[in-house]
Amino acid sequence: MRFSKMFIPTVKEDPKEAEVISHRLMLRAGFIRRLASGIYTWLPLGLKSLKKVETIIREEMNKKGAQEILMPFVQPKELWEESTRWEKYGKELLRFYDRNNRELCLGPTHEEVVTDLVRKEVRSYRELPLNLYQIQTKFRDEIRPRFGVMRAREFVMKDAYSFDVDEEGAEKSYMDMYDAYTNIFKRCGFRFRIVEADTGQIGGSFSHEFMVLAETGEDIIIYCDSCGYAANLERAEVGYQQDKEISAKKGYYKKVETPNKKRIEEVSSFLNIPPQLLVKTIIYNTDRGVIGVLVRGDRDMNETKIKNILSLEYIELADEATIEKVTGGPLGFSGPIGLKIPLYADRDILYMEDFVVGGNEKDMHIINANISDFNVEAFFDLKIAKDGDLCPRCKATLNSTKGIEVGHIFKLGLKYSKAMGAKFLDKNGEEKYMVMGCYGIGVSRIIAAAIEQANDENGMILPCSIAPFEVDVLPVNSSHRDSMELAERIYKDLLAKRIDALIDDRDVRPGVKFKDCDLMGIPLRITIGEKNLKDGFVEIKHRDKKESLKIKKEDIVGRTIEHVEELKRW
Repeated sequence: MRFSKMFIPTVKEDPKEAEVISHRLMLRAGFIRRLASGIYTWLPLGLKSLKKVETIIREEMNKKGAQEILMPFVQPKELWEESTRWEKYGKELLRFYDRNNRELCLGPTHEEVVTDLVRKEVRSYRELPLNLYQIQTKFRDEIRPRFGVMRAREFVMKDAYSFDVDEEGAEKSYMDMYDAYTNIFKRCGFRFRIVEADTGQIGGSFSHEFMVLAETGEDIIIYCDSCGYAANLERAEVGYQQDKEISAKKGYYKKVETPNKKRIEEVSSFLNIPPQLLVKTIIYNTDRGVIGVLVRGDRDMNETKIKNILSLEYIELADEATIEKVTGGPLGFSGPIGLKIPLYADRDILYMEDFVVGGNEKDMHIINANISDFNVEAFFDLKIAKDGDLCPRCKATLNSTKGIEVGHIFKLGLKYSKAMGAKFLDKNGEEKYMVMGCYGIGVSRIIAAAIEQANDENGMILPCSIAPFEVDVLPVNSSHRDSMELAERIYKDLLAKRIDALIDDRDVRPGVKFKDCDLMGIPLRITIGEKNLKDGFVEIKHRDKKESLKIKKEDIVGRTIEHVEELKRW
């Protein structure tokens, strides 16, 4: 492509609307333009990168025997009612009525649609296993879209769905996708971790996220260097030493006044004790009624763990009226002693002694409490993991880092096939439910994640496999005939060798050309200057390196191909 003929509206200054590096650089480099909140137009450069990502995905999915389809973006309410997600999905599901007063939604995902398709078409075990995928626009009505295409309302996603005759087959399909995703993200040039994750709205028995490592990531990954355990913050478990003693003390507690002291820091300071000697009692409303959950004062509750461990449909913090009704005291003074609601506790509480809890009345706490002073239904790992905790697998020390989720795979089991009647006839002629899996990749998010992972003060540093162009042929002086003739020859020879090249044929200052090339993250730049050309040389420069290499002009095409191949291998 010729720069002079392309629609590349670059911007010198940082746009005010941009919150993160990728958003800022994608706007400045002319990759995207905002249409509305969380909704973007992809311009030629950005779309070119997007299509390269799609090509990588298609190649790796097809290698595993998956078949591409394209399902409707608009979906009928009835399908979502069958899966019971119409009511449960929440406000992110954009619902609307057509002219015949039928209720529909814009698809945030396609489990219902694909299950409906397969249940109507597949009859026999001989037609399974089956893996269908699509690359398509999705819409989720995010309450707070931000960070450009990182958390947009409308986005491009690859979603795949596998159907198997039994758990063994479903496990193989899951691992096939695990391998395919690993290859996809390697080819995209990422440094990434695969972590255990919560299944969330999609559901199913277990899942893994593929997280690109980036300091600007909004997700936290907990990992162990010793055994390789890794999980996202929602899922991460905490190990415990099994040789601790449990206190048998009972009845030593007493009430003390703590006027206007509600928060942990306030009570800790007032009583002159560390936060880890306090126990928080948090009251929740759930589908199984009001419950209380206990966690040490210096730790935070993991509501996802509570929901999963107790098999709850929903969990939310109780309002002040509910708290006062079940505890007898106001918000900020809840404690476990004397409560008549079910109590669950983090395992830390089991090994605590002489701790402080709320007194269930205004301005009152209880000191010298012990676990025998109240009834706990069960002790679980209920807190949010953090640096320094014990690994749940090997008891080494856990660490944390930041990441960006770009892929998520789920083992769904019978969740959708049972709800929607997706059955097949087995070898014995008996009806069985198909065992499902689903597998998503945020295609548009991949571009943003790549920028977040690698950039500098001059712009993007994109991997060769997904950059809009592999090489920028840049004649310094467009009015110098010899420079332009050589640039044209190099450009055409690279295209003939299937190298994706751009020629900057604009009649602008050299500094503008260099800045635009760096801004767009093009991996290789061939610079043709009058001075070097007199000596028979041109320069080749990697985007992520400071120094340029002088290459004989007659060798430049071959050497460029070598550099491109090296970058793609990396």
